[in-house]
This record gives sequence, C-alpha cells and structure tokens, in this order.
Amino acid sequence: MAEANPDSTAQLDQPRQLAPDSTADPGPLGLAGFASTTFVLSCFNANLLDASLSAVVLPLALFYGGLVQLLAGMWEFRRGNTFGATAFGSFGAFWLSFAGYVRFVAPHLPAASAHQATGLYLLVWAVFTVYMTVAALKTNGAVLGVFAFLSLTFVLLSAGEFAQSTVTTKVGGWSGLVTAVVAWYASFAAVTNATWRRSALPTWPRA
Repeated sequence: MAEANPDSTAQLDQPRQLAPDSTADPGPLGLAGFASTTFVLSCFNANLLDASLSAVVLPLALFYGGLVQLLAGMWEFRRGNTFGATAFGSFGAFWLSFAGYVRFVAPHLPAASAHQATGLYLLVWAVFTVYMTVAALKTNGAVLGVFAFLSLTFVLLSAGEFAQSTVTTKVGGWSGLVTAVVAWYASFAAVTNATWRRSALPTWPRA
C-alpha cells in the first residue's frame, strides 16, 4: 500500500489563495448613466424644453440610468465597495421606479392630490441622498459634490410638488443640471485616470 504524502495533507490545511479581483471599476459607468438621465429630466424640470417631449426620459430611465446603474451597483458589491453598491444599486432602482411611476401610476392618481404622492416619492429619495452625502464625506470631492447637489435637487423638487410651486420646481431643475454636470466630471475623471494609469484629472480624495 502506498504511503500518504504528508505534503498533500498539509496543503489541505492551508487557506486557499484567491486570485486578485480583476473586475474593472464600475463607478465611471454608473456615474455616466446617472448624469445623462438626470440631465435630460432636469431640462424639463427647469422648463428649458416643452413638457410634451418629456417621454424621452423614460428610455434613459429604464436602460441607462436604471438597468446599467443597477448593474454597476452589483459590480461594486463584487469589488467590496459598500458605498458604491448602495449608491448605484439604489439610484438604479430609483430610475426604474421613476419610469414605472410616470408610466403606470401617476396617470391614474386623483388630479387634485397627485402632487402629494409625487412629493412623498421625492421626499424619501431626499432622505436617502442626504445620509449618503454624510457617507460621501469620506470618498472624494467630486463624488461629494454630486451628492450635495443631488440632495438639494431632491429637497427642492419635493418641496415644489408639495407646495405646487413651479418656481421651486424650476430651481430644482437647475440644481439637477448642476448635479448632472458634476457627475459627468466625476465619471470623466475616473475613467480617464484609470485609462491613463495616472491622476490626470483631480477628484480631491477625502479619505
């Protein structure tokens, strides 16, 4: 009978060495999807385009802002990034739910009180974004800027719905445009720095 190899037994007791995670950073993709969809919707909230064209938001909300951002969030889980997973996963769900709300729910709400439902919907996202802004204090200046302006945007849009104030909603639309531009920059800087393999564009790390 052949003797057992003691080396092979010892190997079983050793922890497995996992291969390094080669998953690319999904952050720039998620930020780009968020920025693009936010920009288009904010053009209508700011009253820059005729409201009759606002249906153009829905495909972006479903696929780029919604599905792609949700996937980015799941990839952030894979990378062990709790903040990115929570942010992209949640805002991907926001855009998907927004498309569903606009298409299937809002048209059937009582006209006299529909603004209250919309205001409540926006309010819960304002709460989420504000506490994510606190967490973003430990990320970088670009991401923090996105969350700070987005918090302001949600607060203004929610207040505008509850008060039925077109002026407040319009200001919220302009705040959303600023949010989109900052998010585009954060995406641009991240993907450029990763591709060039150096800090070509500043993101002002805060951690």
